[in-house]
Amino acid sequence: MGFWNSFGDIIWWFLMIFAFTAYLFVLFAIVADLFRDHELNGWWKAVWIIFLVFMPFLTALVYLIARGKGMAERNVRRQQEVREDSAEYIRSVSFANPADEITKAKALLDQGTISQGEFDALKAKALGDKF
Repeated sequence: MGFWNSFGDIIWWFLMIFAFTAYLFVLFAIVADLFRDHELNGWWKAVWIIFLVFMPFLTALVYLIARGKGMAERNVRRQQEVREDSAEYIRSVSFANPADEITKAKALLDQGTISQGEFDALKAKALGDKF
């Protein structure tokens, strides 16, 4: 009787694959948190990594119990930083004032960086060719 002939073996195989995948997610989250934490000394990071290699399940469990709250706080803080950086970038790119764009183009024209034709093209674009 082959492996795929028993329904129980198939269920057990899928359960083991799920458990292994979940463990890998936890392991990668712990390693990412270790390197994200700037308050933890490099030696302690090395100790955590060594224990993760030699006693992975026990170390992962201890890490989640001992540092789980800080792990969540660092993750939330990082998400807020990314959100603020994205919002700032979007504001700087998408809400450009046409007067500011023309002023910048005029300064480039006065410096001799661009020609009169390029200035006219930039001015036309700032005034209405965006849509």
